[in-house]
Amino acid sequence: MITGMKPIPHDDLARLVADIFDAAGCSRQEADRIARHLVAANLTGHDSHGVVRVPRYVQMKNEGLILADQTVDVLVDTPVLAVVDGKYGFGQTVAPQAVEVGIAKCKAMGLSAVALRNSGHIGRVADWAEMAAAQGLVSIHFVNASGSILVAPFGSVERRFSTAPYCVAVPIAGRAPLVLDFATSVVAEGKVLVASQGGKAIPSDALIGPDGQTSDDPELLYGEYKKIGKRDIRNGRGALRTFGDHKGSGLALMCEILGGALSGTGCTSPGRRFANGMFSLYVDPARMDVDGMFPADVTRYLAYVKEAKAAAAGEETLLPGEPEARTRTQRLTSGVPLAEETWTLLLDTARSVGVSTAKA
Repeated sequence: MITGMKPIPHDDLARLVADIFDAAGCSRQEADRIARHLVAANLTGHDSHGVVRVPRYVQMKNEGLILADQTVDVLVDTPVLAVVDGKYGFGQTVAPQAVEVGIAKCKAMGLSAVALRNSGHIGRVADWAEMAAAQGLVSIHFVNASGSILVAPFGSVERRFSTAPYCVAVPIAGRAPLVLDFATSVVAEGKVLVASQGGKAIPSDALIGPDGQTSDDPELLYGEYKKIGKRDIRNGRGALRTFGDHKGSGLALMCEILGGALSGTGCTSPGRRFANGMFSLYVDPARMDVDGMFPADVTRYLAYVKEAKAAAAGEETLLPGEPEARTRTQRLTSGVPLAEETWTLLLDTARSVGVSTAKA
């Protein structure tokens, strides 16, 4: 019996997660895809978007809030523009379909914009930006989560935003793409969830209470909870804070407007059904770079940035994506570390859908 305090081999973890979604009513192809993306998030160190999400996904599937095996509808279709309805399908199924539309249009025209509406939780946004980068395209993504009211605007103690992720990816010749991917809150809600289950602690100022005092106590977000049990954001009296004071708050607002209102998902508001909206821009640098400057200049500039003297002895200046790449290399070998509570909930979820955990 593997305990949650030990690293778990990534392939064993993916197999268990796939079995869970298969038993929960997804096709095996979709179950494998969901598992692959969730475990990939754990491998990169983004445990907030990894298998900690499985119990919630299954619950939402059981409640009819996420639907299995959806094929998107394209509601607006021009040479450079599309509006895609995910029909509340799993994000790991409908988001790549929307990205494929954007890639195809960008390849044909050099530029495209795609709005995805009504998607289930799309997970780590970098996955979709990396899809475009693999095709040589720059992409920019603005995301919101309708109905997921978690974050207080700068200067406030009341929730008004979702965690409103923002992501940019740039393809780099001969190496992994440069990927910037972050929630516009100090931490993603999933990191608070991980902390509440005994995982990595969140920063001491990530949350704010009704009295205006900052905190790292997950109960501000979830209310009182049992060690092993569900977390409900509706029970918390506090809020997540935006990163970067007014700057992060302003970017969060733009993600809500572009990812939410412009996509047709709707900005985050009380009473809305949970759904991710994503507004994405795709650019083919090969079509713009008439002088052939882009690849060489990006490579040169990254090297220049890396040469900057680190503030602390023995450290180095890191580029976006480098910590994730190093964590992935380590965890592919040593396994995915899960907190005991997370592992227990995962096994409980498996048993709830009829998956045997005798060999887990």
